[in-house]
Amino acid sequence: MSRESSNADPIIIARDVHKWYGRFHALRGITMEVRKGEVVVIFGPSGSGKSTFIRTLNRLEEHQQGTIIVDGIELTRDVRNIEQVRMETGMVFQSFNLFPHMTVMDNITLAPIRVRKWPREKAEEIAMQLLERVGIPEQAQKYPGQLSGGQQQRVAIARALAMQPKIMLFDEPTSALDPEMIKEVLDVMVSLAESGMTMLVVSHEMSFARAVANRMVFFDQGLIVESGTPDQIFNDPQEDRTKLFLSQILSH
Repeated sequence: MSRESSNADPIIIARDVHKWYGRFHALRGITMEVRKGEVVVIFGPSGSGKSTFIRTLNRLEEHQQGTIIVDGIELTRDVRNIEQVRMETGMVFQSFNLFPHMTVMDNITLAPIRVRKWPREKAEEIAMQLLERVGIPEQAQKYPGQLSGGQQQRVAIARALAMQPKIMLFDEPTSALDPEMIKEVLDVMVSLAESGMTMLVVSHEMSFARAVANRMVFFDQGLIVESGTPDQIFNDPQEDRTKLFLSQILSH
């Protein structure tokens, strides 16, 4: 996989980002950049702010302080900016969020037809290409309830890709899956990373991080504790909290 992304321009810039839920300070001054074509894996204990942070990048959560710029557009309360950013960022969640009453094909083509204003024929042609890419073209006319969890998550990835985003955000995409289904989803994500897609992935899948991440970022208590290449993080972590977390997660 290409590691040339370090020379590219940043496509995501977060500067001193804070987020509160009432008195709970969920994000305590997050500053980081993600460059075009970079794959960044965010990891850390539950409740450390990982999912909250990734959800601020397309305004599913509103940050209250600091600056977030995605592909040159600053996320403010301006709805037009939010819509523009959402058109460029695909998001895949823990739960698949597919519409149960719609076929796989209709789930994937809905946004391109409505938002990108594509003719149905074009949307369906691209949807079939994406179902081929995620390895389940034969499921196009089925309903989500007829698919396994792994297949549903692959449909969710295809649906996000159908909008032809510049950035893909993954929020623990395998945590709701049975162990035997995790690999089929990670394989799709690996091939996506190898194609040069900019990806920000919240995950505990350390083998995935080792294989494809350019950078790993360790969150704890709403702070970035440490970041580095997978090599640095696995072989020479600097912070005690990072060492402790890795020893717990890698011993399982």
